Amino acid sequence: MPKKYVKFETTKEIVDKLINVTSIAKDTGNIRKGINEATKAAESGKAQIIILAEDIDPEEIAMHIPDLCEEKGVAYAYVPTKLELGKAAGLLVSCAAIAIVDAGAAKETLTDVLAKLGKKSKKEEKIESPKVEKAEVKKEEKPAAEKKEKKPKKK
Repeated sequence: MPKKYVKFETTKEIVDKLINVTSIAKDTGNIRKGINEATKAAESGKAQIIILAEDIDPEEIAMHIPDLCEEKGVAYAYVPTKLELGKAAGLLVSCAAIAIVDAGAAKETLTDVLAKLGKKSKKEEKIESPKVEKAEVKKEEKPAAEKKEKKPKKK
């Protein structure tokens, strides 16, 4: 039976790259380990990608993450097991989720993975969509006929 929080299947090629990016980022960049830390990184918009294990039990602890990522514009993907993710993150135990905050030396690989997932890194989005200055909006005055007449106050 498929897990409720798994919204799409990640290909073996992408899973391998995600594991590789995670192990490189733990040494040369910055990762956050665990459901709570991944949630905080997604909420603050600091995460470049959230990686979830598909074998989380109970699955309710991770059900909020895909929706949160979509709301905040953070990429997310899945790997098959917690043990595989934990080892890649440098842990001796399994890990349900990690957030890559800074990919470090794996930046190019992560950019490639994000492209295959259909997402762009936040830095690329900022470069491609320059800030649009707000135009001043002048209030149009209503014609005299439309202005409401003030009634004198009764004393």
